[in-house]
Amino acid sequence: MEEINEEQKNIRELQGELREKIEAIDLECEQLREETMMVRQQSVNTQIRLALMFQILKARQNHDFAQASHLTSTL
Repeated sequence: MEEINEEQKNIRELQGELREKIEAIDLECEQLREETMMVRQQSVNTQIRLALMFQILKARQNHDFAQASHLTSTL
């Protein structure tokens, strides 16, 4: 009987440790999700700025300086 109680106690301790590890993993996953979203948003912003820069270059090539100026101010 005493052995069973000791085993149950050990099992409860292990379950507690596992619960803590799972919570730590969940927290890390959430942090990684947030970081991924930030990187994704930064990438989108960079793509938008690159597209604007390309449009500015095209406008300058076409001597459309008013459009180039407008796009530059947008940038």
